[in-house]
Amino acid sequence: MDWLNIIITEPWAYRAAIAAILVGIMCGVLGCFVVLRQMALIGDALSHAVLPGVVLAFVVVGGYDDWSFFVGSVLAGLATAWAITWIQTNIPTKSDAAVGIVFTFMFAIGVMGISWISQTQGVHLDLKDFLFGNVLGVSNTDLEIVGISTVLIICGIIVFYRFLFASTFQEVVAQTMGIPVRYVHYFLMLMLSFAVVSSLKTVGVILVVSLLITPASTALLLTNRLPSVIFLSGIIGSLSGVVGIVLAIVFQTTPGPAITVVLTIVYMFAAVFSPNSGFAIRWFRKFRRNKKTEFEDFLKQTLKLNENKTFQLHKLKQRLGFTSFWFLFYKKFALRRKTITIVGDKIELTPLGKKMALKLVRAHRLWETYLVNKLGLSQEQIHEDAERYEHLLTEDILDEVDEMLGYPIIDPHGSPIPLKQNGSFFTLANISVDENALISENQVSDYVNAFLWKYKLMPNSEIVIVEKSKESLSFKLLGSTEIITFNRVMAEKIHVLKA
Repeated sequence: MDWLNIIITEPWAYRAAIAAILVGIMCGVLGCFVVLRQMALIGDALSHAVLPGVVLAFVVVGGYDDWSFFVGSVLAGLATAWAITWIQTNIPTKSDAAVGIVFTFMFAIGVMGISWISQTQGVHLDLKDFLFGNVLGVSNTDLEIVGISTVLIICGIIVFYRFLFASTFQEVVAQTMGIPVRYVHYFLMLMLSFAVVSSLKTVGVILVVSLLITPASTALLLTNRLPSVIFLSGIIGSLSGVVGIVLAIVFQTTPGPAITVVLTIVYMFAAVFSPNSGFAIRWFRKFRRNKKTEFEDFLKQTLKLNENKTFQLHKLKQRLGFTSFWFLFYKKFALRRKTITIVGDKIELTPLGKKMALKLVRAHRLWETYLVNKLGLSQEQIHEDAERYEHLLTEDILDEVDEMLGYPIIDPHGSPIPLKQNGSFFTLANISVDENALISENQVSDYVNAFLWKYKLMPNSEIVIVEKSKESLSFKLLGSTEIITFNRVMAEKIHVLKA
């Protein structure tokens, strides 16, 4: 814990820690708007373009003075921002090219100026301190500059938050609201200049871009609400600054790059484990989705084997093409979910398993019908598409497709389309022999109502089933001797209530 003792007892160390915290908060908060407005390259440009201001301040003042450097750098930054905007507006040049032209010119002038000054006898103006920072050499004046800049930037964002928000996400709407979008842009450039100049001693002109971009980019991976993004970005920037200072002290390395490395590690961690868009989370969701799909295929193929009176487990495994491990896994999972029962080598679906399987079959056959009837695809083109989408279609979408198609009874291949399995009604096919039922007022379509009218079957008409087979069902109206026979597909479409 020597590093903690150093930070607490050594003035240069705690000044460095305070400066890192303030710069991390300032750049992290401001960086949210830089990233969202896609101004990362402009931030990089301003960080390089302040060097001529340093040279000018040194020449005017005649020596090394922190406040003169600050004023000169801010003026150079504003001049760079104005030049970039003017070229983008008045000259047919690509926006990123205009940024590159201006900042490389300003940076070159600054490097030449510092080189010229450093050749003067008795003058030492080290270029690397401006390029990479020297946070361990932060003075009280530097802390004053950083503190004032941080307060000004945070207050500016709070006061003009509505203007910044509107112009960042909806520039046209902001203009219609009377918000001076161009002046907001220049105001942001001014704050960006403050942030860049204040960060010179901490991370330097090259690495300040990491403080402007990386915390905000990390926060955007963790949340999509702007206030939360701003808060998280400030926290990430400040904590990374402190950790970077500690690493620099422990490993006796350069503080600016250490802070940048910490920021990048935090970003990569968020990129992998972010709850919304992290690589690991997305992989896990994809894995779960694939396993859900395979489990549903397990139930669907079990249903088809039951329909064909072929119940053996080895035939189910052969149909699915699963490895022994995954087949055993899904079999145990289905047993735990109580969707199948197994007796010896025979497998059957429980009512819950049959309901889930029929939902999948309904989705498959409805989608095939939609592709043929509405999109004009041939029967040979539709199966693979339906195999994929049957696992993705929600009940609401299926109901809408069913209604759009006029509640079809069979699919393009001639197979019956199962009725919606919501458990809120019985169908005629559910009624047993010698059992009574009432014709429901709520049928799936006008076609079914017209079909019932044809046989004088009115709502609440009581019927009794007299015979059932795999292909058909026969019944008669209560008090009548006339036998009416429907095929099984139609019987599954007619809603009834048990008497």
